[in-house]
Amino acid sequence: MKKFMAAAVAGLGLALAATTAQAQAPQTLAQVKSRNILNCGANTGLAGFGLPDAQGNWVGLDVELCRAIAATIFNDPAKVKFIPLSAKDRFTALQSGEVDVLVRNSTWTMSRDTALGLLFTGVNYYDGQGFMVRKKLGVNSALQLSGASVCTQQGTTTELNLADFFRANNLKYEVVAFASSDETVKAYDSGRCDAFTTDASGLYAERLKLTAPDDHMVLPEIISKEPLGPATRNNDAQWFNLVKWVHFAMVNAEELGVTKANVDEMLKSPNPEIKRLLGAEGKFGEAIGLTPDWAYRIIKHVGNYGESFERNVGASSLLKIARGQNALWTKGGLQYAPPVR
Repeated sequence: MKKFMAAAVAGLGLALAATTAQAQAPQTLAQVKSRNILNCGANTGLAGFGLPDAQGNWVGLDVELCRAIAATIFNDPAKVKFIPLSAKDRFTALQSGEVDVLVRNSTWTMSRDTALGLLFTGVNYYDGQGFMVRKKLGVNSALQLSGASVCTQQGTTTELNLADFFRANNLKYEVVAFASSDETVKAYDSGRCDAFTTDASGLYAERLKLTAPDDHMVLPEIISKEPLGPATRNNDAQWFNLVKWVHFAMVNAEELGVTKANVDEMLKSPNPEIKRLLGAEGKFGEAIGLTPDWAYRIIKHVGNYGESFERNVGASSLLKIARGQNALWTKGGLQYAPPVR
């Protein structure tokens, strides 16, 4: 009887292990290759991060991360289908398989990491929630907003942060919430509320849409931590690692001085870190289902993290956001990538 029970338990263990292995089996990369295009969950329209330009071409910091993923898989950054998703629908779209990856200024939180069946792959933009008001309101601090009406978007972390801030500071307020970012901005622009709150990067982007952008100011307070980054489903470790290392490759490339313009010349570099990054040494792409030149493809087609930042949200963009926390760790910022080795 004991031998029978032991055999039964062992058999059950093997069955469970097989089931778990099957559930964890890599599948997303194979599906993307078979489809010959990456389905990327994108913003419905946020300047600097993700929106179609006047010609219908998608541009932005998040958009370029999607293009980098496509570049490393197909050697072609154009093989991306951008699927605009509202804040309310974005996680459901990822869970259901409508998109392969969500790169849509989404905040990494504990509940999202544990309760939604998702995995955040890292932080491609360190942000924090702020407030925007009309200059004529005469307010210079968020602590002066007692009794104010505040426009915000439903289905985001901003609603809870807003409540926490006003409660912690014993201030009264009225929340005016809308389903989409466009509705929220239009309501604020029309005077439906005294203040508008979202991530600080979003405030600079949304201000460009206002009737008279120069009549509005972003207040100095940052009331939350908003680590924004890509998310994948939690049942495919290979795909999770692939998306994670695309961002890390871009950060490492900036740190090592590898740019879109010099990447071909850098292939001849004697620096072992650069050689490993660009695939001239080692076979690091194999572990994530890619070719040895996986990171070279990213830099060749898209560039490093610093180039993407400056082009889309930094000094060379309309937003002109300072690097700040998003500078490399070697320059006082938080962008830090593990090494390729």
